[in-house]
Amino acid sequence: MKPTSEATLKRVYAMSFAKVYPMYIAKAEKKDRTKEEVDEVIRWLTGYTARALSSQIKKEVDFETFFKEAPKPNPLRKLITGMVCGVRVEDIEDTVMREVRYLDKLVDELAKGRPMEKIFRNSHS
Repeated sequence: MKPTSEATLKRVYAMSFAKVYPMYIAKAEKKDRTKEEVDEVIRWLTGYTARALSSQIKKEVDFETFFKEAPKPNPLRKLITGMVCGVRVEDIEDTVMREVRYLDKLVDELAKGRPMEKIFRNSHS
């Protein structure tokens, strides 16, 4: 698999999580899912508490900071597989980019109506 270009990595690393976050919510809400479910998915993936997630959004951290400061990345996230933007998530070598795509994939699954217990790979949140 061709690695992600440096220019793409820099662009994604520098994107504000706070600016993309409303897009995740909008995508989910279009399919009758809720902001609370999006937050739950993000917290499951990263280990952020509701308060810490809110703080990261208010600080407008970039994606690189958001994932590097994640307090407890869920070990089950490695079970997230499939295609996002034409790329197999499990084949992405760059760690931050893979985390971003894990989140994209989880929001996609939420928007497609997948039950939370399946999104959480049959674990508790």
